[in-house]
Amino acid sequence: QVQLVESGGGLVQPGGSLRLSCAASGMIFSIYTMGWYRQAPGEQRELVARISTLGNTDAADSVKGRFTISRDNAKNTVYLQMNNLKPEDTAVYYCNARTSRSGYKNDLWGQGTQVTVSS
Repeated sequence: QVQLVESGGGLVQPGGSLRLSCAASGMIFSIYTMGWYRQAPGEQRELVARISTLGNTDAADSVKGRFTISRDNAKNTVYLQMNNLKPEDTAVYYCNARTSRSGYKNDLWGQGTQVTVSS
């Protein structure tokens, strides 16, 4: 069974840090581009950051310099290190997996983890 399970969300004060983790199972993790998306109430889901199978990364302008995405293929896990958090970072954060390889499940999503930035 293919599964993505996020963890690490919570309540943090502005300027604080959190590290999100997404553990994958039931899939060949290394062939997937992994991404973190977020959705705030009343807003559309947006890309936060993603990391390719080769480790190349990109991120939304709003988080550049503050958030870092990384992956550990040996642990089938992708991380999002979030520093200098701002109230506008408050959202549900979702893990996503995509591959262009045929024959594999594509566009997979986790259940989400809540991040709340508030004093």
